[in-house]
Amino acid sequence: MVTIQTSDTHFEAVFDELLNRGKMDMEHVSSIVKGLIDEIRSDKDDALIHHITKFDRWTPESGEALRISTIDMKNAYDELDAPLKSALHLAYDRIRAYHEKQLPRSWFDTEANGTILGQKVTPVDRAGLYIPGGKAAYPSSLLMNVIPAQVAGVEQIIVCTPTPDNEPNALLLAACHLCGVSEVFKVGGASAIAAMAYGTQTIPKVDVITGPGNIFVATAKKMVFGEVNIDMIAGPSEIGVLADDSANPNHIAIDLLSQAEHDEMASSILITPSQKFADACAIEIENWLQQLPREEIARKSINERAAIIVTQNMDEAVKLMNCIAPEHLEVATNNPFELLASIKHAGAIFLGHYTPEAIGDYVAGPNHTLPTGGTAKFYSPLGVENFMKKSSIIAFSKQGIHEIGEACALIAHTEGLGAHEASVRCRLED
Repeated sequence: MVTIQTSDTHFEAVFDELLNRGKMDMEHVSSIVKGLIDEIRSDKDDALIHHITKFDRWTPESGEALRISTIDMKNAYDELDAPLKSALHLAYDRIRAYHEKQLPRSWFDTEANGTILGQKVTPVDRAGLYIPGGKAAYPSSLLMNVIPAQVAGVEQIIVCTPTPDNEPNALLLAACHLCGVSEVFKVGGASAIAAMAYGTQTIPKVDVITGPGNIFVATAKKMVFGEVNIDMIAGPSEIGVLADDSANPNHIAIDLLSQAEHDEMASSILITPSQKFADACAIEIENWLQQLPREEIARKSINERAAIIVTQNMDEAVKLMNCIAPEHLEVATNNPFELLASIKHAGAIFLGHYTPEAIGDYVAGPNHTLPTGGTAKFYSPLGVENFMKKSSIIAFSKQGIHEIGEACALIAHTEGLGAHEASVRCRLED
């Protein structure tokens, strides 16, 4: 794992490489993804069946065979061990309570002359959620995508998840039952994104697509944006940690590895003003690595995509972390709220010594679908508003248009738009 000081002569080159961590080579898969999308648009269910046969190693008899029955979902839920069932319910309740506080409201403002201006907030009709599946189970991702859509008031929720060898993940099915989701389809990858974006005989066209996925999924989401809305283009997972001598190096080491174990492309970055703490963390990382079930993945991530940066002070550390704009940011100091005002860019901020990033992945309440690769500078976490849209409300009284209509007509005249000007002036003559 690279340890570097900001005073080192080659620091800028290393730091620039960290800033480019989120770049995904979409070019080499774009032609493949476009071909898959074009086939779905043209052949619909037939193309889906062909893609599943090719990539997931089973052949659906028909489009309807892609649907997972609600009976299977209930059975999977009923077979859960009591402690796991309780944990999922705890997560559901906390995630829902948090997202209910996000719900935007419609509003109206009446001016003295009777003019009414406002904003009407309404949900989309249909949302498509992509949940990774197969051998790995991500019930937490299902909860994080379904719950904000439900809180928003979306009438129809479509879930697509890959099922290699036609073996749906039981834990994911149990989470579907818990959430009350009924339309779940055994479709994955770019094919699922295309099916939800354009519709097939079996999978309806949606208005917005959310959820994480690999580079093929991310590329497909980018290509269908405009036909539907999307949440974001998410890349490999990442964590940034701001820490001083008050932090426990053993804790911070495993926190950094909690992202490294996701995949080889994950990024883990510690910034600290303490060389002593940096050295201790490096030792603890190696100790933890030898104990991890996913050591090979985590070690490659740590060796190729991680860094420890030693700064002159905490102000410099915060400045550098704002440039990185990490997906997850831990602030491991005795008084983390003192730094909060200085932190400008991060997907989620975890404050204090007892707030590991992992708690946010599952049961804290805020959404774990977060912007990556520095996009926290302009993207927000997935939330209720991703499943809603706003309409402006405008209702002028006769007095109201007489008071400001002349200014409107003048601007229209200046722009050379005669019909615009006339549509106002004819009302001023009443």
